[in-house]
Amino acid sequence: MVRESFHWLINIMNEFNLDISDIEKRMSGAIASLKNDFLSLRTGRASSSMLEPVVVEVYGSKLPLDQCATVTVPESRVLSVNVWDVNNVNMVEKALINSGLGLTPQTEGNFIRLIIPELNEERRKELAKLAATYAENAKIAIRNVRKDGMDKIKKFRNEGMSEDESQIWSDEIQTMTDKMTLSIESLQKEKQSEIVKF
Repeated sequence: MVRESFHWLINIMNEFNLDISDIEKRMSGAIASLKNDFLSLRTGRASSSMLEPVVVEVYGSKLPLDQCATVTVPESRVLSVNVWDVNNVNMVEKALINSGLGLTPQTEGNFIRLIIPELNEERRKELAKLAATYAENAKIAIRNVRKDGMDKIKKFRNEGMSEDESQIWSDEIQTMTDKMTLSIESLQKEKQSEIVKF
């Protein structure tokens, strides 16, 4: 019985070209983008992930920092960047300055130290507000993907998809939307707690 209903759903998907995995992929992309946005928010505590968005122009192409240097956290408010090729130190330094993280590199040979300044109360509030904005943008992106999916179902409904079939797919998309929205809220809460804590 379960197997038969599964095949029935697959047939509906094939007949009406409803790609639920694409909808899920696009929603997951919004969460990945949010996580990346959160990495750029300095919280007063050093974390190697802070430098993940940094891209360095070396060897005639743009590379992520971790492909030309090793990042370590020797102290709670210090990041150490060990540039593998001494000829790339200036380019890594330039990329760190232009990264928008507001950190000042201190260079010694092929080692670059970055000291994370303490956050004052006003800056913490700004960061918490920015985290909320990033989270809201991610929710909007998810709602837009949901709307695309629902519009497709409405179109298929006009082309002969039964009410039961359209309800099944509508419920599937809504469940996915709710799950992704909860994930965003959880990430936001975690980030804001991290901002306030340090």
